[in-house]
Amino acid sequence: MGIGESKQGPDAASVTDPTRRQTAPDRSQIPIPDSPLFVLVAGEASGDQLGAGLIGALRERFPAARFAGIGGPRMAAAGMQIWHPAEKLSVMGLVEVLRHLPQLLAIRRDVYKLTLYHRPEVFIGIDAPDFNLGLERRLKRAGVRTVHYVSPSVWAWREKRAARIGRSADRVLCLFPMEPPIYARHGVGARFVGHPLADAFALEPDQAAARRALELPADVPVLAVLPGSRLGEIRRLGRDFLEAAVLLKQRLPQLHIVAPMANLSCRNECERLLDSDSRFRLLNSRLLDGNAHQAMIAADAVLLASGTAALEAMLAKRPMVVAYRLAPLTYRIVTWLGMLRTNVYSLPNILAAGPLVPELMQDACTPAGLAESLLPFLRARSIPQEMSATFLRLHLALRGDADRSAAAAIAALIESHPAATA
Repeated sequence: MGIGESKQGPDAASVTDPTRRQTAPDRSQIPIPDSPLFVLVAGEASGDQLGAGLIGALRERFPAARFAGIGGPRMAAAGMQIWHPAEKLSVMGLVEVLRHLPQLLAIRRDVYKLTLYHRPEVFIGIDAPDFNLGLERRLKRAGVRTVHYVSPSVWAWREKRAARIGRSADRVLCLFPMEPPIYARHGVGARFVGHPLADAFALEPDQAAARRALELPADVPVLAVLPGSRLGEIRRLGRDFLEAAVLLKQRLPQLHIVAPMANLSCRNECERLLDSDSRFRLLNSRLLDGNAHQAMIAADAVLLASGTAALEAMLAKRPMVVAYRLAPLTYRIVTWLGMLRTNVYSLPNILAAGPLVPELMQDACTPAGLAESLLPFLRARSIPQEMSATFLRLHLALRGDADRSAAAAIAALIESHPAATA
């Protein structure tokens, strides 16, 4: 099949209704010039950011390339046609996924049919393993080249999954250097491409400049609060984070708080929390639309939900306290099944192979515990020297011009791994 050609025949004619011969849905109508098509699926804010960078790097190699799939505002701004918004996939936890399962399965069926209809050069699943790996496996069997960008945490959740991931993806693109050797033990092709965030942060971030940009005083303690990019995270952690801020404000009356919001839904949820208690409105706090990196750099300490934000705080060279709480039923199921095989949770601690930053998880995540862990950092208004040196070492190890490295790995796959024709 030539580049940019559409698949013809009964399957293509019955994309939305197998019993009727018809054209594909309107939203799938991508122009048919002789140019390569890439289908990408990203499931949350961090995946949207990775996807946007990858689209730019792929366009450098394939100037006429077209992009479609599931993404957020960054991928749309980079020129991708959105079949479904990424926020539809932003569900976490066993109980939460079960509640949204019918919708998620319908979206996955739709993307599968549209991908087969358009026969892209490559299907690229960005993170979201619960959604993407099954989709990739079906597409690979149907002769579509598949890439999984961002390895699931095989070092934490059963290493043998690496072999199963290899049955889904022709190539796994890893953000961390310890991951490809794990895949190699299971005969799976994987490449370390570096982490895009390590390229985005300066090795020595300018705190003074960040404070000027956010109009924050230079001589007061500042706490950045990031309760998560999903509504469920904010509902589980937001009140405890604000209660901790109240306790800190009692000890440090000049404390300023900045809270970058991942999207409008998160902002609305935090506004609701702030309005729910008069003590919260007395906090010297400001909600920001985005600007998470600047907020972290401007801060003296960061309180955050475990996830990509912990890596960002490390790259910003700021001390942090990492917190998380799963839904109670989800936590009981995970514990009962013995699914978690690590005693550290945040990326800085995993990369450092030890307790580099404080973690307060599940029952330990209390307002008093959070406040006590943050207080020394806010009082000192500087990062401990050993922590700073380790952050810098890890930052250098993660640098690799990730967007271009990932695009190069995908281009190499296209050249070396012929796709099946249909």
